[in-house]
Amino acid sequence: MPGARPLIRRRPSAPAASSPAGPEVSSRQPPGARGSVGAVADPSPVPKVLVVDDEENIAYLVTSALRLAGMDVTAAATGEEALAVAARTAPDVVVLDVMLPDLDGFEVLRRLRAAGSTAPVLFLTARTDTADRVRGLTSGGDDYITKPFALEELVARVHVALRRGGTAAAPSARHRVHDLVLDEDQHRVWRGETEVHLTATEFSLLRLLLVNAGRVVTRAQILDHVWQYDFAGQTAIIESFVSTLRKKVDAVEPKLVHTVRGVGYSVREP
Repeated sequence: MPGARPLIRRRPSAPAASSPAGPEVSSRQPPGARGSVGAVADPSPVPKVLVVDDEENIAYLVTSALRLAGMDVTAAATGEEALAVAARTAPDVVVLDVMLPDLDGFEVLRRLRAAGSTAPVLFLTARTDTADRVRGLTSGGDDYITKPFALEELVARVHVALRRGGTAAAPSARHRVHDLVLDEDQHRVWRGETEVHLTATEFSLLRLLLVNAGRVVTRAQILDHVWQYDFAGQTAIIESFVSTLRKKVDAVEPKLVHTVRGVGYSVREP
């Protein structure tokens, strides 16, 4: 694997939006917004994802991104370990690196299929040759993602694979805490009966907090998931966006966005 190429594509940070005097609202209301309190429950089981990559940093970033997206993720560093984990956990999707220290990804896929697994397999590799891509797809793979890649795109492709696979549903596209509702499909947010207009980055930040409602999301996790970039401890950009987000979604009582001093942020029921 060429050492000079970054394995994860970094996106430039978005400029902090200017803070408005109050939330931008409209009178529209989401369907079913009345009379329901608490986080929207997804009746489907949590999707299980197996990530197979011998590069520790890549495995960590991919695993973290998928967990923050609401998935149950297990990691393996070798082909043999992956086969053992797959036999034990029956994953719904496999993210599989081609270049492993023992078996290559194509052989791992062959053995998975021989063992009866029908889980969609997404190849994740630095190999960009057309022949490799064709081999991956014709050998039973469902997608082929080349490095460098964006974590956001990888998560989206896993969602697509889950929908195609039909073995487990992707996480709910609507998230709710108290009267705060975020709809991913419509890319809209409501607080009570009023719609709150957010920038793309603010929407991504709020989604991350709502998916992890009741838990503390660290500043490092926010940087990895929202900006996909390491700001070397410079968290002022997060504080700026959280401040603006609060002015929009917490303009009314009760307050739902909370700071856990020295750790991160949490959205929770009042």
